[in-house]
Amino acid sequence: MAALPTADIDRILRGLMRWWSNLREQTAVFTKADLRDAVVAADAWIDANAVAYNSTLPATFRTSATTAQKSLVLVAVILMRFNLAMLKRIFPEVD
Repeated sequence: MAALPTADIDRILRGLMRWWSNLREQTAVFTKADLRDAVVAADAWIDANAVAYNSTLPATFRTSATTAQKSLVLVAVILMRFNLAMLKRIFPEVD
């Protein structure tokens, strides 16, 4: 998997900054450059660990689910662990 192009990194940055701004969440401790570096690091981590993640999935799911579906599962689990409110905003079906 290739690293995200700059345009996509910028899109993520804008989205995160708008999200936190709308929540009035304090982000003054880190800079935009710090956030960009975090997005790039997360992208690199995903790239480096994609095979390991895929190999942990049940065989039928691993071979039949799309990459987008597998990614969505990971995102949902991460959000449930750390931010249920955000998970509910993204997936309103979660109760």
